[in-house]
Amino acid sequence: MWRSASAFLKELEGLGVPAAISIIEPVTDSSDRDLVNRFRSGDRDAFSALYRVHHAAVFRFALYLTADREQAGEVTQEVFVWLVHHPTAFDPERGDLAAFLGGVARQMLRKRRREAQRWRPLDETAEGVSPPAEIGDSEEAAELWKAIATLPDRYRETVILCDMEEMSNEQAAAVLGCAVGTIWSRLHRAHELLLRKLQGKKVRCSI
Repeated sequence: MWRSASAFLKELEGLGVPAAISIIEPVTDSSDRDLVNRFRSGDRDAFSALYRVHHAAVFRFALYLTADREQAGEVTQEVFVWLVHHPTAFDPERGDLAAFLGGVARQMLRKRRREAQRWRPLDETAEGVSPPAEIGDSEEAAELWKAIATLPDRYRETVILCDMEEMSNEQAAAVLGCAVGTIWSRLHRAHELLLRKLQGKKVRCSI
């Protein structure tokens, strides 16, 4: 769940790495495994249960990367349609289902961005892009969102997963397909970039 902008900014001041908090705490790996196995056997109720448990997290991830509720909804649907057609793609030995679905969503979002890039003006920036309602409507939140939106993809994705979705470094690494140490270094660099972007703004943020 999105933390308040002030709480995030306070953390930025110390350039700390967020605590490892599970994105879907009530759901255990074993229950996901059971549902996936039942789904593979043709149990439609099991798929419905998986959707109920995981669709909100997939939607938020897509929303924070696109700032577009319609597009986020489309991507969320695409992720689960893809899962219907690839029920054996998830390997529980390699990570949890939440991270796996996040990785699928990331690939779909990247494909959409590549396709949209052909029609995007070269001078387009994050100016004028409103933050998602989930983030809040304060001036502080808007400035923070604008700064996050202008980060390079590899840093923006890491901030969204670790700071906004409160995933652990291990979960974020599974989503992004990289080492845990890479997540730590990207997060550290992203925080430094955010501090620079927010300097001189009305948002109070100092190292």
